[in-house]
Order: sequence, then structure tokens, then C-alpha cells
Amino acid sequence: MNPFTRLPKFVKNYYFLFGMFFLIWMLFVDSNDIASQIKMAGKLNDLKAQKEYYKAKKVEVLKDREELSTNTELLEKFARENYMMKKKSEDLYVIVTEDD
Repeated sequence: MNPFTRLPKFVKNYYFLFGMFFLIWMLFVDSNDIASQIKMAGKLNDLKAQKEYYKAKKVEVLKDREELSTNTELLEKFARENYMMKKKSEDLYVIVTEDD
């Protein structure tokens, strides 16, 4: 008894078999399968969010740069706070607090 005799005629068709093979290959086996596409879409969304964050950060930095280039008192304050710069006649003490 041949198991292929009970299958419908269209399932035994060469084009149907090749089409099913091709469909299974493209959906599950290929390097661009469904799982890879979903992962890449998620990564793309993450990268788009990072892009928006860095665009906002860029605007903020450009605004700060403009303020620092026009105001010398603000420039001195910025240098003291961020880069620990001091005048020759001053002593600098850095206080580090432990956060619990």
C-alpha cells in the first residue's frame, strides 16, 4: 500500500511541492527569515529612539555652547564644576557623597 495514493492530486503536483518547499525555506531557513526580520525591526525601533534622544541632546549642547561663548562668568562656573579647574591661588576640595 503506497501512502501517496491517499493524497489529493494537487499535492502531488511538482509546482505545488516546489512552491511549498520555497515558502518553508523563505519563512524558516533563509538568513532573512521571519524571526530575523522581527529582531531587525525591534533593533530599528531602538535605533530610531536613540536617534531622537541624540537629536534632543544635540540641541541642548548647542544651546549651552552658545551661552558659554557669550557669558564669561557662566564659562568660568562651567569649567569649575565640570572640569575641576581652579585659579592658581585657590585650593580645590571635591566632596563625594555616598548614595544609599
